[in-house]
Amino acid sequence: MSETYLPLSYLNAWEYCHRRFYLEYALGEMELNEHIVTGTHLHRNVNEETVRYEGETTIYQQQWVWSDRLQISGIIDAVEETHGQLVPLEYKKGRMGKHLSDHFQLCGAALCLEERTRREIPYGEIFYHGNRRREQVPFTETLRAKTETAIAAAQAAIQQPIPPPITHKNKCQACSLSNICLPKETLTLRQ
Repeated sequence: MSETYLPLSYLNAWEYCHRRFYLEYALGEMELNEHIVTGTHLHRNVNEETVRYEGETTIYQQQWVWSDRLQISGIIDAVEETHGQLVPLEYKKGRMGKHLSDHFQLCGAALCLEERTRREIPYGEIFYHGNRRREQVPFTETLRAKTETAIAAAQAAIQQPIPPPITHKNKCQACSLSNICLPKETLTLRQ
């Protein structure tokens, strides 16, 4: 497998903010904030590769997946298997909502699993620690197509200049790279 495969976690970053993706992936910038520290702490129970059983369900934690066709790879938090049906599962620190970036990351993992196992995966799940609930994410044709488009766009963006900052107040406030990105300052200079 090539080192140029896009990590699944960066697919999430791409969909969240193109500039953040570029800073993290292309330039290697990283800065901790409370969201990253909390997320790391909440992942501590799923961050080792294990297999366990709950009734008729086998749970494979920390599974390495990749797609040669899409040139993506990464570790999925868990894959549950019940009666031959695979369900990819991601753990997120926030609350359930319309987090398309989370859906793209999960769908990307499912596309990898489908390529590796040659089994159809109709849906995955995201467990949100913020409200202690699972969200089922159907892998519709639309989500699959948007995920593949995002993968191609992210891979192409690596060869381009850094994107301009976004003007989304909530995203910028929660972003660990806001002190490196300097969105307000950069927008002011561009004007």
